[in-house]
Amino acid sequence: MSVGNGQDNTPADGRDQFIPVRKSDILDALVEKGQLAGEASKAQFRQVCRMLGAIFHYEYFERLEALRRDYYYFDPGLDPRARFDAASLERSYGQLIDSFTTVLKGANFIEVSHEEVERSHREDALVRVSLRAPVEEFREVRFFRRGHHQETFEIPRWFGLRRRKVEAMVYDDVVLMVAMKSEANLSSKVSKKLRAQRRSRPSSVLIKYFRNIASADLNALFPNVEVVMSGFDKVFLGVPALAGGVPIVLNLWSTITVLFLVIGFYLGVSAAVEESQLTTALAAVSGLVALGGFIMRQWVKYQRQSLKYQKELTDNVYYRNINNNAGIFDYIIGAAEEQECKEAFLAYYFLSISPSPLTEAELDQRIEQWLKDTFAIDLDFEVDDALAKLDRLELLRRDGERLTVHPPDLALARLDYKWDNYFQFNVATLPQAAAIAAS
Repeated sequence: MSVGNGQDNTPADGRDQFIPVRKSDILDALVEKGQLAGEASKAQFRQVCRMLGAIFHYEYFERLEALRRDYYYFDPGLDPRARFDAASLERSYGQLIDSFTTVLKGANFIEVSHEEVERSHREDALVRVSLRAPVEEFREVRFFRRGHHQETFEIPRWFGLRRRKVEAMVYDDVVLMVAMKSEANLSSKVSKKLRAQRRSRPSSVLIKYFRNIASADLNALFPNVEVVMSGFDKVFLGVPALAGGVPIVLNLWSTITVLFLVIGFYLGVSAAVEESQLTTALAAVSGLVALGGFIMRQWVKYQRQSLKYQKELTDNVYYRNINNNAGIFDYIIGAAEEQECKEAFLAYYFLSISPSPLTEAELDQRIEQWLKDTFAIDLDFEVDDALAKLDRLELLRRDGERLTVHPPDLALARLDYKWDNYFQFNVATLPQAAAIAAS
């Protein structure tokens, strides 16, 4: 099983690339508080942004349809009796991973590296429980995160008598993708267990979306995660068990042989037993009942503590789970589409209002400074990605390292031409339809 992508995709300066401001708020700020002169210029800029949004929306609709098509075979809700060709499944799995990771990148998600996931296993989790994930069931596990901030948590210690403050990194959004192994690659014991519990279908892919997850709690997001008693809990439950159980066992030791003699008498193995031996045997039976009751009491204590931790884990994850499986696609597609729009709006605006051509670095600096001054956010703007969008739509002009864009009227003409050419059926059929209507 592989966890993460094995590399760190975090920007060098640690800043996020995600723009945590609504598209409409950025557009309003550019128009109302920017340097556009006159209502005509503002209206034209809004039209450019509207056309950009329409084009990105159409393109991402195609990606949404592709995601739904590829995910069909791996949906956990699919009929478990459904069977598919192994080669087709493998091909569809590769297409699903490529499509999904591309959309997540467009939404400014960063994949969590192996090292970061492993570190989360070693750190003190805020859920205060030791966890074990059944990794033998998984083919691949990948985490993606977007946005982060620092938070201070108070962790109760010593039965709540003391509290320890912990400073932790919290990820604003986390997407978890877990691919289950096929039934052929599962051991017979694990496969039988999965079928009995009906938890997940072999070869399925689970996708979960969480919000506000501490970096140390990534391992708590694994499906089928199990609570494991910590060393403190084992001592806390084990010492009283030994202290109470050992005296009972020692008292029974001297009477247990007599009990066997009495049992042998009733079974016809022993010839006779004395009255004192019967009394001792009854005492042994009473001791065994007491020992059984003690063992049951300790087991109940163990189960109660385990259920308490399981509830704490469930509560921690339940209220942070936003969406699951195919339902995530609509949200992620919408988030990626909005990020694309915001980046394109900003790049086009600052290039269009600049009195002289800008370099890529100058454009990047101006946009980041404007976002900091206007919305008080410090981020690493993806200027290369924004310029690639404008270049693909033929709005960008390059003169060496200097960059400009077409004015709004020409930009609108180019965008309208691209929009009109998504479908061209009317070119051939319109004269024929007119002739039919005239007749």
